[in-house]
Amino acid sequence: MDTSESSTEPQAEEAAFKRAASDPSGPSRPAGPSGQPRPRGLRRWAMDTRPLRRPAYRRLWASTIVTAVGSQLTAVAVPKQIYDITGSSAWVGVASLAGLLPLIVFALWGGAVADAMDRRKLLLITNTGIAVTSVLFWAQAVTGLDSVAVLMALLAVQQAFWGLNAPARSASIARLVPEEELPAANALGSTVMQTGQIAGPLLAGALIPVVGLAELYLIDALALCVTVWAVHRLPALPPLDATVTRRAGLREILDGFRYISGHAVLLLSFVADIVAMVLGMPRALFPQLAAETYASYDEGLALGLLFAAIPIGAVAGGLFSGTFSRARRHGWMVIGSVVVWGIAITGFGLSDSLWIAVAFLAVAGIADMVSMVFRGAILLSAATDEMRGRMQGVFTVVVAGGPRLADVLHGTAGSAFGPRTAVAGGGLLVVVVMLALAAVMPALRRYRV
Repeated sequence: MDTSESSTEPQAEEAAFKRAASDPSGPSRPAGPSGQPRPRGLRRWAMDTRPLRRPAYRRLWASTIVTAVGSQLTAVAVPKQIYDITGSSAWVGVASLAGLLPLIVFALWGGAVADAMDRRKLLLITNTGIAVTSVLFWAQAVTGLDSVAVLMALLAVQQAFWGLNAPARSASIARLVPEEELPAANALGSTVMQTGQIAGPLLAGALIPVVGLAELYLIDALALCVTVWAVHRLPALPPLDATVTRRAGLREILDGFRYISGHAVLLLSFVADIVAMVLGMPRALFPQLAAETYASYDEGLALGLLFAAIPIGAVAGGLFSGTFSRARRHGWMVIGSVVVWGIAITGFGLSDSLWIAVAFLAVAGIADMVSMVFRGAILLSAATDEMRGRMQGVFTVVVAGGPRLADVLHGTAGSAFGPRTAVAGGGLLVVVVMLALAAVMPALRRYRV
């Protein structure tokens, strides 16, 4: 890593752990040389699967495959059940907001907790909690309770557990793979999550007429049992400096924000995502665009393609991530991917053809995958292990909150200026603001590993 951007020398214990992690057979054998021959031909474009040679990371990743699909079953079932009870889309929106506040609060606190205790133990507790809430979702559906209040309460509890879980899961990756494989590990995890966002809703739509709504919750609960088993088989992940007693209170959470403000490359990695998502995520305008701009196409087809295009592009980017996952200039990768995202969103806003619009959104999805991979790698490599949980907590809040703020901004701008103008203008703003930040604050463009 470029020492001009690094906060401190790596801790001796962490360096020893990573040397051990670089040996696929486990930490008991001496690590081999870190340099590996570059793949040639088509293999250099294919997904970099080196992290899967690490047994511990492979278990964590395999558990993500199961939960990526299972969690989407519940994500579909909850709004469907609320709509069936109330007949109102407004209540569906209120329920979504009911889960946002617990997610934000517990993600920030969960980051501090992940820095203070064994992350494996925290993952076991939180995954078990999420599984129990899924069982309770199933129980209320089977008994025909038909209570929106109960559904919203269970959703709030589930999102609280998720907020505690996500920082610990992400922060653990840097303890399971060596630093040079962090981009590849992030690409593997992000590809699975994006695939789940495509396959999960499709599976839910196919299963509801066959097995019923309640059983979707039960399938998610059973899937989470697999996750708990996989996490149980991970090595212990306690704080590296066991001689220091750590707390997880408000002071520690604020220490995390002070740490971010004192490290420009970390701050800019968050700002880059906020710029891309808040200014350039136009999903709130998809229904209006499907009904008006692409009225010559089937409205349902247009709406489905618009919502699916970005995740499909992200999955394609992950499957062909071999080249960019080996890049060394992580800062430039973030800057470039956010600029490409803005250009693609602008192209989408200017497109009259549905198929050209979908192609632009797919390119935006690829750019989003690249940005996600390298922002995640920067957070794991530029922060010390004692701060990684809190960094991932803030990351979780930014990822969850940015698109919701974008919905409000784009919805308002679309009503005022028209949907296409709002989309294209937002894309152009992304490009201008990101390039201005890169020019004024050089820390991100100078960052490399």
